[in-house]
Amino acid sequence: MEKKLKVLIADNSSQFAKACQNELETQGYDVSVIENDGAKVLEIVKKHNIDVILMDVFMVNEDAVDVLEYYQTHSVEKPIISVLSSVSSEELEKQVMSAGADYFFIKPITANQIAKRITRLTAWRNEHKAESRATARFIEQDMDVIISDIMRQIGVPAHIKGYHYLRTAIHLCIDDREMLSSVTKILYPTVAKMYKTTSSRVERAIRHAIEVAWDRGDVDVLSSYFGYTIQSERGKPTNSEFIAMITDKINLSMRSSV
Repeated sequence: MEKKLKVLIADNSSQFAKACQNELETQGYDVSVIENDGAKVLEIVKKHNIDVILMDVFMVNEDAVDVLEYYQTHSVEKPIISVLSSVSSEELEKQVMSAGADYFFIKPITANQIAKRITRLTAWRNEHKAESRATARFIEQDMDVIISDIMRQIGVPAHIKGYHYLRTAIHLCIDDREMLSSVTKILYPTVAKMYKTTSSRVERAIRHAIEVAWDRGDVDVLSSYFGYTIQSERGKPTNSEFIAMITDKINLSMRSSV
């Protein structure tokens, strides 16, 4: 059974709040109505996962902007927040929307109109979340394919441990470039933990994978990725150089494709 979305209503008219509750409950929402108190709103959202907040712009103790600013200053997921106002003020609406509100209702307005707008907002939010998750999964899978293809072109055999450690290290550096500045202290230990091995073994296996690629790989392909580093007098790139160059190549291609 699909989980009901939780709606919190705080309005200065108990009759209007009750009408909104009835409309939203018929749409399948789990609705709670509280007094018109911003401090109470904050107390509830800190303890419970609320999906939608419908509140009056002016409340006792804390107003709507104070509630909105809470989400700006705390690393918590912001629910859909709609604000009600009996005052038609362009400046007030701008202030509320700039603080992070999703919708600004001007009274008089019917409970049915509010329910319809909230239903549209939640449907859009759910679709956006689903698209974001699908995109993230696609990028993650696509990145693995890109890295594997580059490793194949360079000539790193897929059956050796260094291949898997290299692929993971490159992926980690694409996600967090700071790892490139702490290869020994952060990157190797991170890869080692993922594969239940030691940092020194990761380092040796990656070094071996690079040596194999240099001995058996296509010179033209190596040149296209590493340029002057394939010159005999320069020697093979270090593990850090190898990972950094592949990471940069992929990052550049990603930016150019956007």
